[in-house]
Amino acid sequence: MKQTIIQVDAFTDQIFQGNPAAVCVLESERDEQWMQSVAQEMNLSETAFLLRQDRHYILRWFTPTTEVPLCGHATLASAHVLWTEGYASTGQAIGFQTKSGLLTAKCQDNWIELNFPVNRSQDIPPIIKLQDALGVAIKTFAYNSLGYLVEIRSSKQLEQLEPNFALLKQLPISNVIVTSLAAENSEYDFVSRFFAPGLGIDEDPVTGAAHCCLAPYWRDRLHQDQFLAYQASNRGGVVKVHYDGGDRVFLQGQAVTVMRGEFQ
Repeated sequence: MKQTIIQVDAFTDQIFQGNPAAVCVLESERDEQWMQSVAQEMNLSETAFLLRQDRHYILRWFTPTTEVPLCGHATLASAHVLWTEGYASTGQAIGFQTKSGLLTAKCQDNWIELNFPVNRSQDIPPIIKLQDALGVAIKTFAYNSLGYLVEIRSSKQLEQLEPNFALLKQLPISNVIVTSLAAENSEYDFVSRFFAPGLGIDEDPVTGAAHCCLAPYWRDRLHQDQFLAYQASNRGGVVKVHYDGGDRVFLQGQAVTVMRGEFQ
């Protein structure tokens, strides 16, 4: 049985920018090893698999090496595919059953809004090896279930980061969100990058899950609920963030279909 697969660039409205994800809408259940093999074949940061169940879709995400409990850009890509390929009406919110509970997506003014769980961070003492791996002075050190979260002094430093991934892999957790305030003349509130060699991804281009951590971090410091954020990878991507201090974070992004194909 042939299986259609669609590649989408998420958190952007232009192809070859944002974060690419592959999306498979399954007609029947497939085993985990098959899904992992497909993700390895696609060799993107995430491949999403959807299976209709009653009113919702079961959604799972795989990197080339492992399954992950939460992925923002591949959820955005999944909603985009369901709407643009005619599986759902754009006036209809979509529910996803996932390892992180029920997530929802809805269209809002040509953006896709995702309802995700917040991921708060705890301050931790400085980790010298982490600072050495990043090669830059770190202002604050924190930790959450996704990995480390560190703030550095400037967006210019952040853009120029070239981590030592071999050293980063020696840490107990080798995933790190690096963030800073945006430049004074920027339209953005804060910027970030996400390095995740522990997940088989040296750098993820645009990361929804990281913004579930960044939302409470910057709300505490900037005392605001709405943010326009930029993830400053080579591809780059824009995330609108709304967080009012509760248990949910609302992320908005755009998406564009790049290609479609079939597995034999």
